Amino acid sequence: MKERIHDRVHGRVHGIYFRLATRKEVQKQNVTGWVWNCRDGRVEALFEGERDAVKGMVAFCREGSPAALVERLEAVREEYTGEYHGLSILY
Repeated sequence: MKERIHDRVHGRVHGIYFRLATRKEVQKQNVTGWVWNCRDGRVEALFEGERDAVKGMVAFCREGSPAALVERLEAVREEYTGEYHGLSILY
């Protein structure tokens, strides 16, 4: 079953390769979507794919890259659209 999750990651997540680590994990999980650094210090990401793979990405975002300090994760389920191909790192 396909699923779509929109994550908002709070904590020390800028300048520590969170987005690049997310790209590596996305390739392992075979999901699509995007990730970007928000101006307020959060990282937001949207993932689409098979339910277990998307859950794997949510689990990854709870920990983040090795240097990250994730304080809080908001994960919101949205309607699956299938509109993405690969992962876009937004700037």
